[in-house]
Amino acid sequence: MKWQDYIRENVTTAEELREPLRLTQEEYEAIREEIALFPMSVTRYYLSLIDPEDPDDPIRKMAIPAGGVELTDDGILDTSGEASNTKLQGLQHKYQQTVMVLTTPECAMFCRHCFRRRLVGKASKEIVVDMDAVVDYIRAHPQVSNVLLSGGDSLMLTTARIGQWLSKLSELEQLDFIRFGTRTPVTFPQRILSDPELMETLAVYQKKKQIYVVTHFNHPKEITDESRAAVKALQQIGIIVKNQTVLMRGVNDNPVVLGNLLKQISALGIVQHYIFQCRPVKGVKSRFQVPLSEANDIVQAALAMQNGLAKSADFTMSHVTGKIRILGKTGDGNLLFQYKQAKDPRNIGKLFTLPVDPTQTWLPEKI
Repeated sequence: MKWQDYIRENVTTAEELREPLRLTQEEYEAIREEIALFPMSVTRYYLSLIDPEDPDDPIRKMAIPAGGVELTDDGILDTSGEASNTKLQGLQHKYQQTVMVLTTPECAMFCRHCFRRRLVGKASKEIVVDMDAVVDYIRAHPQVSNVLLSGGDSLMLTTARIGQWLSKLSELEQLDFIRFGTRTPVTFPQRILSDPELMETLAVYQKKKQIYVVTHFNHPKEITDESRAAVKALQQIGIIVKNQTVLMRGVNDNPVVLGNLLKQISALGIVQHYIFQCRPVKGVKSRFQVPLSEANDIVQAALAMQNGLAKSADFTMSHVTGKIRILGKTGDGNLLFQYKQAKDPRNIGKLFTLPVDPTQTWLPEKI
């Protein structure tokens, strides 16, 4: 079975959820209303991980609309200033060394916590249209040392299109490596396991330029035989797999759950990248965000469970001004922050402290 055949079987309507999740009529109506605003698409594989007897199942929360919560006006749709970082259609350049390309609006699954829900699953003018223009832009900016192919999900491109991107980018000597942003190892491992041509393509270009796959495990239930196999298949051809986790209310906001996740990820040879503070996205903020002070305590306790190698995940906020590390509490009860990356390069490495209200989940735009 080809990967495209699996995707054609995705669950996209409330009606398809009635039986497997035993929806009440009220749940059915609420989900149908939310889907009209923010589309739903769930792979049959990921749906199978949901326990229908558990209304608080973390997989369900990440995949299925909550019923009314997503219709709130609380939050915004562009939380990190992506519009202001766009230099040509589909290309963002926020940090000096990195260019990010929005290659597709498609994902194998439309996560309910997605920070790009403004475009995922929809026709969008934010998606790249001219590959050669991207290459020309990179050449014109010699400080760029890496490219992140994102979206949507960059591995939802056809294998031929992935090959085209890799062919052009791997010839750029200024690039140290190429990154793919993808959740397919987690939500749709069949994309990797059922397409030998994809693996052959990646293997060819991995020999020319180091490839990283940055994926997105959020809960131990997502680590299955299939997801392990997908990760190992990538690692066996020399690709470095990294993980970034989003801290979410009701999913992993428990030190033991988060700590076990980090341990299992490290045991798979996946390099810890970020633990992200959930963004204040419209329809996400009120459902998933954890207050900063509480979030810091959860992350610190989870990291304390890890050995030295597994402690490498940075608790970070992807803020409009840059990536801000949340380092911990100071003696006076404030939080200590540091710019890991910054839109203004002068801020890189800058330390600062701020008082944080117990209910505060984000920093103001102007710090």
